[in-house]
Amino acid sequence: MELILASRNKKKIREMEAILAGHFPDVRVLSLDDIGFEGDIEEDGTTFEENALIKARTALAASGNRIAAIADDSGLAVDALNGEPGVYSARYAGEHGDDAANNALLLKNLAHLPPEQRTARFVCCIALVYPDGREMTVRGETQGLIIDEARGEGGFGYDPYFYYEPFGKTFSELTADEKNGISHRGRAIAKLAEELKNI
Repeated sequence: MELILASRNKKKIREMEAILAGHFPDVRVLSLDDIGFEGDIEEDGTTFEENALIKARTALAASGNRIAAIADDSGLAVDALNGEPGVYSARYAGEHGDDAANNALLLKNLAHLPPEQRTARFVCCIALVYPDGREMTVRGETQGLIIDEARGEGGFGYDPYFYYEPFGKTFSELTADEKNGISHRGRAIAKLAEELKNI
């Protein structure tokens, strides 16, 4: 089974393929580069679901409407910040993908709060679109706390500051298997796999 993932992020593509392979051993996840898509996709939706659908529809069209496409939109939602950074997680500090600046702004905005009031959740919405016009979305969430000091060498984005209490680790300290089992993306992909089985 082939699917296009509307992304160029190699870590995300490997993570998606690894989790889906647990359900579909023959799965092959293609990237935007694999199908020759150039340029960027404008994510101008106001929800994770809208942005995921925009990206998946674009990838499907770029394949000549031949290969089903999936896309995820994910981010961090902090309760004390009314859900920020939300859909703007990757560009919270202004420039897209500047993890250091995004984390610095997050910590600055939370500096006045004690640890117990820094509750947050990682959210992942995955959209799946088929050449025949069928579309669906699934959502996964993981609850945690934002801590002051970065911990761990793995992960990306806000992972070093996102503390997952049941394991006593940040997302950057988790092994790939641990993270895939409890992460927002892992939970969303598990739901996606169930939908794929039904289809």
